[in-house]
Amino acid sequence: MSASDSSKEEMIRRNKNEYGGKYNQLKWLSRERAGRAEREREDLLHWLSGHIQLGYKNLLHWLSGHIQLGYKNTKLDVTQLSPGCRICGEGSWSCLFINGKCNCRCFYCPARQDEVDIPTTNTVSFSKSRDYVDYIERFDFRGVSISGGEPLLTPERTIDFLTAVKERFGARVHTWLYTNGTLATNEILQKLQQAGLDEIRFDIGAAKYHLKKVRLAAGLIRNITIEIPGIPDDFELMKYKLKEMRDAGVKYLNLHQLRLTPHNFEKLSSKNYTFLHGEKVTVLESELTVLKLMKYNIEQKINLPVNYCSFVYKNRFQRAAARRRNALFVKKDYEDITENGYIRSLFLAGSSESISRQIRIFQEGGGASNSWFANTGRDRLYFSESLWKLVDFEEFRLHTAYFEAKILQAITYRNPFSEIRLNENKSVFVERIKSGPEIDINSHGISLFETAVIKKEEIGDSMVKWGEILNFEFVRQGLQEYY
Repeated sequence: MSASDSSKEEMIRRNKNEYGGKYNQLKWLSRERAGRAEREREDLLHWLSGHIQLGYKNLLHWLSGHIQLGYKNTKLDVTQLSPGCRICGEGSWSCLFINGKCNCRCFYCPARQDEVDIPTTNTVSFSKSRDYVDYIERFDFRGVSISGGEPLLTPERTIDFLTAVKERFGARVHTWLYTNGTLATNEILQKLQQAGLDEIRFDIGAAKYHLKKVRLAAGLIRNITIEIPGIPDDFELMKYKLKEMRDAGVKYLNLHQLRLTPHNFEKLSSKNYTFLHGEKVTVLESELTVLKLMKYNIEQKINLPVNYCSFVYKNRFQRAAARRRNALFVKKDYEDITENGYIRSLFLAGSSESISRQIRIFQEGGGASNSWFANTGRDRLYFSESLWKLVDFEEFRLHTAYFEAKILQAITYRNPFSEIRLNENKSVFVERIKSGPEIDINSHGISLFETAVIKKEEIGDSMVKWGEILNFEFVRQGLQEYY
């Protein structure tokens, strides 16, 4: 499902709004360069598809006797992901920003990182580790990552939260920690091991690619991962480092894409990079660098598991997972949750007589009583997707509305909400926020809706309304388009 011209225009408009007058300072992808870059990426993906267990056109693969999904062509190679990455892909992890300060100043860092804040996840702060583990339990997470800033700038706090998670859940919750490694000592690493840390991820780009601290951790922490951006300037050095990483005890290499933010704008814009429009602004050469490194790793038989964590994978799948998880707390019984995590509310508009007849059809057809709802005026009949085949659409107009569920620390009083009690002292709130106006689906559109949404068959999204509906319904497929 590629983006329509209207969707691309909307993304460009948002990119311009984000950077205002600075937008024109950037070297944007030209149409000619886009064609060459698309061909270069296609060649790399075609080559990789013949040398790794999954293909870029069909990211299903066979692993340990089970079919595993490759995230709709947004991530590769998914055959050898770290335990934390697998949990991320399932959407069942919580990333705790243990502080907001870092001792390094990497040019690519997307955040300010200059203040020791209260530990925060999903906009909710947790000053006490007990409250956080109650949150993990209530929302049924299977993984917890500890990030920063730099978590080792506040080692006591980091150990406290890690210990609390492992004492409550043990092996049921996989834990990993992100660090630049510069503050890692044998003593700190031993404490992390004793607290139960399952995986440690080093950003060696912050340490000029030195692996001394990685080797130190390899004897203590079970899973050693390196997670760095694909930096075009460092391509040759990164090629050289692949074998050294493997020999140092690294089990997984996660490469992600350089992303532009207002914080790193000045540093990234000063480099001769080509910028891509999209869900957020990213760097063209960064993605191509990663794919070339993956090819080199296979050609040289280095056998280091490499995972390309593209920006679109993170932006689409992580956000969809959060929406789905939160939606469970505010969804009505007669509503459905879409693949992209939105709450879908279908309803029929018609006369009270027609609605009464349709309710009898639901009852006689064996529909569960909580799978439909008639409003007080009895001119609207809400119904679950499971009742679709029982609806006599000739008597009604079909409408749909979409809602996003967001977790908040405090109530805004602007939207319906549910209070989620974590313990006697701590609550969080899930608000139900309408995502645009109700969509009127005319008689011709009903068959399109059935094809695209109910049967999940391709219809294209050339019309603005259908592009909007499909974006609410499905996670968009494929790597970032070049335009």
